[in-house]
Amino acid sequence: MSDTLHVSEKSTVSNQERDKQPGMRRRTFLKTLGGVAAGVGIMSKIDLAHAANGWNAGALDQLSNEQLVDMYDKMLKSRWWEELLKDAWLAGEDDLYGYVHLSIGQEAVSIGAIAALNEDDFIASTHRGHAQLIAKGGDLNKMSAEIWFKSTGYNKGYGGSMHITDTSKGILGMNGIVGSSHILAAGAAYGIKVRGTQQVSVAFGGDGSVNQGWFYDALRNGALYKLPLIIIIENNGWQVSNPTENTNPLKDLATMAKGFEVPGYVVDGQDALAVYSVTKQAVERARNGEGPTLIEAKTYRFYDHAMFAGAKVGQFGAFGLPYRSDKDVHAWIANDPIEKFRATLIALGVLTNEQADEMVQKVKDEVLASFDYARQSPDPDEDAGLANVYAEGKVAASQFFA
Repeated sequence: MSDTLHVSEKSTVSNQERDKQPGMRRRTFLKTLGGVAAGVGIMSKIDLAHAANGWNAGALDQLSNEQLVDMYDKMLKSRWWEELLKDAWLAGEDDLYGYVHLSIGQEAVSIGAIAALNEDDFIASTHRGHAQLIAKGGDLNKMSAEIWFKSTGYNKGYGGSMHITDTSKGILGMNGIVGSSHILAAGAAYGIKVRGTQQVSVAFGGDGSVNQGWFYDALRNGALYKLPLIIIIENNGWQVSNPTENTNPLKDLATMAKGFEVPGYVVDGQDALAVYSVTKQAVERARNGEGPTLIEAKTYRFYDHAMFAGAKVGQFGAFGLPYRSDKDVHAWIANDPIEKFRATLIALGVLTNEQADEMVQKVKDEVLASFDYARQSPDPDEDAGLANVYAEGKVAASQFFA
């Protein structure tokens, strides 16, 4: 039996609570429906377990309707905060600057995985970490203020997009150094083991991060000490503009787990429920002292690596980029993780079309309100750039200039 298991995007959802409510019962839905709009496939738990070589998908039974709606809400916040930020940036009226890496198209990975965690669990993120902050309960006002480099931002204007974070939520930081998230999460996992708590530590990394020494160090030590570590690779197929296959000979990066004799899973990164289910399995294994798990989520970014090449105000997706075809972008947009999740919730009777539309509009209003909050927030003090240089006190600017 292979140690690298493929988790089908045809994930199951069941909840006895739905059997008592109006509309099609979840149990009936799962037994009779072969697919829903946006290409959502559904299998019975028995079929899924067989397809995944005995892997148990029963963790999905733990998701209540409220949790499913919360996941959808967070996916919408991630999508529309970034989409409307893109529009505001391209409009040029706010004189925004710095670097931004959008995760539009990849939301199911962050929201699905973090839904399987407890509030006190740790995550270490990347330069593309907006969705992970939102999944951890991030405040849109503070996020927007940070992008506008205002004193009310998450990091008081020091961080910007690539380093926006909230350590109070167990986030070990967003990081522009490719692969460093893995070793940071492994260190936190070692601390958990020393303290004897029931926490876990999750590292997010792109497909390029597996080519870095930090990845190997983290996975090796995780296996050696049986650390409560989960490594999630968001394989969006591109390392900036270089295809993943140009730098790695493996079709499935999760195969690397075999070398350390730890479980490795490949999952459809456009299916939030599949990501949740496989992460839940890894979390339970980690809390039981069984060591790390490597998860590879196959996904895609609808925009360029960074900033907004090929993007336009009001247009969804970036086109005309020299390193990928527009047909490829359209094909992945047709497999939009948010539309897929929405279709599933409607088919299950968790939401109606009208309720889903209302949620979208409410999120858009919240995002635009957060932009106004950022615009009205005060700029940092002029000497703020020299604060935090020493352990105590501030440094007067006059000391550095004649």
